[in-house]
Amino acid sequence: MINRRYLGGALVTAASVLLIAALGESGAREAGGASAAESVVDGNGNLHVPENYRREYEYLGSWAVAADQGQGSKDVHVVYASPGAAEAYKAGGHFPDGMVLVKEVFQAATAPMTTGTVSHADVLKGWFVMVRDTTGRHAGNRLWGDGWGWSWFDAGNPTKTTSTDYKANCRGCHVPAQAAEWVYVGGYPSLRPEGVR
Repeated sequence: MINRRYLGGALVTAASVLLIAALGESGAREAGGASAAESVVDGNGNLHVPENYRREYEYLGSWAVAADQGQGSKDVHVVYASPGAAEAYKAGGHFPDGMVLVKEVFQAATAPMTTGTVSHADVLKGWFVMVRDTTGRHAGNRLWGDGWGWSWFDAGNPTKTTSTDYKANCRGCHVPAQAAEWVYVGGYPSLRPEGVR
């Protein structure tokens, strides 16, 4: 299990509320991608890393996890969301049913450069995938609960999760973000209302 500790919060404006009203609930649901969920979840609720997510998904942001000792970072996390998810979140302050989050987790490399000591993504360790579930679609599957499907995938196998129970393997890292639907939204500029940076 990867240790992650972040802080986050959600921001919504009156203009965002007007946009969600214009979209309607079904429009927001489609914007986040009910079809996105269908592309990464089988009939039993088993998830896999979506193909072509780097081309088709929206980049949300990156996290650098500080090294335990010395300078730099030990990991770099790069996060993507299914198309339309960011706009739907900004419009209503909630993640729409069926939207997908993909976090790439890289081992970081740190070295001196002309700008100073720099860490960058180096070796892919794996992916963490979450699928928004507001309907309890896979209630009997231990990788689904608290409004999401949750799964970790080692770099060598994007189709088979090593997670066995989201409560034991995944949720613990997200507890500080429970009030923001278990996502550290404060780290993603694209989820902030326009004009707020």
